Amino acid sequence: MAKIKILLVEDEVFLGQIVKESFETRGFEVKHYTDGEKGMEGYKSFKPDICVLDVMLPKLDGFSLAKMIKKDNNNQPIIFLTAKSMTEDVVEGFKLGADDYVRKPFSMEELIMRVKAVLNRNAIEEVVQKEQVKEYKVGQYKFFPIKQELHHPTLVKKLTSRESDLLRMLCENKNNLVERDVILKQLWGDDSFFNARSMDVFITKLRKHLNKDPEIELINIRGRGYKLIFE
Repeated sequence: MAKIKILLVEDEVFLGQIVKESFETRGFEVKHYTDGEKGMEGYKSFKPDICVLDVMLPKLDGFSLAKMIKKDNNNQPIIFLTAKSMTEDVVEGFKLGADDYVRKPFSMEELIMRVKAVLNRNAIEEVVQKEQVKEYKVGQYKFFPIKQELHHPTLVKKLTSRESDLLRMLCENKNNLVERDVILKQLWGDDSFFNARSMDVFITKLRKHLNKDPEIELINIRGRGYKLIFE
């Protein structure tokens, strides 16, 4: 069986080596780079299953690196690894499509657990995609969850995995309330504050994606959840 490949971009050499060796002893294949530019070069040649990126990197910061990676492959799993603790930084990471966000200092067991959780979630999503509805009619739009695409007569929007999963849940419950904690536990794993902020970011992004049809409403029922309303 092929090893799971991790791209690690961390400018603290000692920490990077510890993380690399810890994953390798558990059967992962790891490439470690110490700046964003080399990290991007490594990404192109290594083709990782998951990327673990520090935010504060020389030459090319982690957010900029993530944007470039997502432009190449919108479905690439990414975990940010950083000493930053500001809520705004967490939100920015999730806006870029990050799957998780781990703060320093951290235990290796926590990081390994989070990497496995993201990989398992993606594997489950692939199985679900094979069984799910192939197309939803959403007002003037057509939503294709398997392809993760939202089609309007004037454009085609490629969605992230998280955007697609969230829109699918809302479509399945058309015109009905979907409770916040149900969304958080099903898509994020728990209803923590930072996950809730992340969900709010994705709701805002979906509203923007759907704004070409004025008849569609994505309503926030304060303290309870969301309704996607359309004919």
